Amino acid sequence: MTSDTTLSRPGSDAAGLIHQGLIYDTDEQFLDATVPFCLDGLACDDAVLAVTTPANIDLLRQQLGDASGDVEFIAADQWYDAPGRTLAAYHRYVDQRTGDTGRHWRVRVIGEPVWHGRDALETTEWTRYESVINMAFADCPAWIVCPYDARVLPSPVVADARRTHPQLVTGPTAESSVHYAAPARDGVWHRELTRPPQDGREAVMRFGADLTAVRTFVANKAMALGMSATDAGRLTFAVNEVATNAVQHGGGTGQVTLWRDGRRIVCDVTDSGSTTTGWYLGYLPPSPTQPRGHGLWAVRQLCDLTEVQAQQTGTTVRLHLTL
Repeated sequence: MTSDTTLSRPGSDAAGLIHQGLIYDTDEQFLDATVPFCLDGLACDDAVLAVTTPANIDLLRQQLGDASGDVEFIAADQWYDAPGRTLAAYHRYVDQRTGDTGRHWRVRVIGEPVWHGRDALETTEWTRYESVINMAFADCPAWIVCPYDARVLPSPVVADARRTHPQLVTGPTAESSVHYAAPARDGVWHRELTRPPQDGREAVMRFGADLTAVRTFVANKAMALGMSATDAGRLTFAVNEVATNAVQHGGGTGQVTLWRDGRRIVCDVTDSGSTTTGWYLGYLPPSPTQPRGHGLWAVRQLCDLTEVQAQQTGTTVRLHLTL
């Protein structure tokens, strides 16, 4: 690895995203990187946000002293609840502080994702979330340092930090990661969906232009599988958005398959259109002026997990809501 930046003042001409991983195994290593990052951010009049564990928040407050009053602290488990919602929350934070009504030129974020208690699917989707940040925030005036505590995290999660972050932090300096894999890199982040059950537990419906029956079907089947009326309404709205896109842009017809998988209700919406869209569809915030792309952005915020598999024979969007 070669050193190419430091955590202090990247220069007045710096623009766009800086995304760095901080792999640490002592409190001192965490503080050696994050304290200068915060202090220099405040000196540059950047907005500074620290989303991390309660223990790390306490450490930062102690080390920053009076300066901690100018840093916004949020417990990570209150922030990292679903990939789509978290990504949207970060976008709102950046826009509010650097947009037309914001007073800062840039934001600095310490963002420590929550990995404890995640199952294999959740871990995979949060890893892909860390990757897609490089695309979704590419042009944003944001500097994000993502800590990974090697003392408690599984080794595959720590290894993936080297693939999802273009740079790795060591103390006050950062180096390019030789393991970095860009989100659009062929084959790296693509993952084949598992097949839906075919043993009678699944409910299947074909649809065309009229989606009235689809909405009724999804709402009734979801509640029959144990979902509350409120959550069934969220799922129905999400399915309607995806199915509408299938009718308008995905060949005009499609299929809904809905089933229960442990503590989740899962719903596939499959169309017959040909596309080369990547797995990150809906993660990139749509411009207000663009005619398409708003629906799946909203869907990712409604659902706990959203997977996209695009093929020449059609696209499947898989929606997960936790009971």
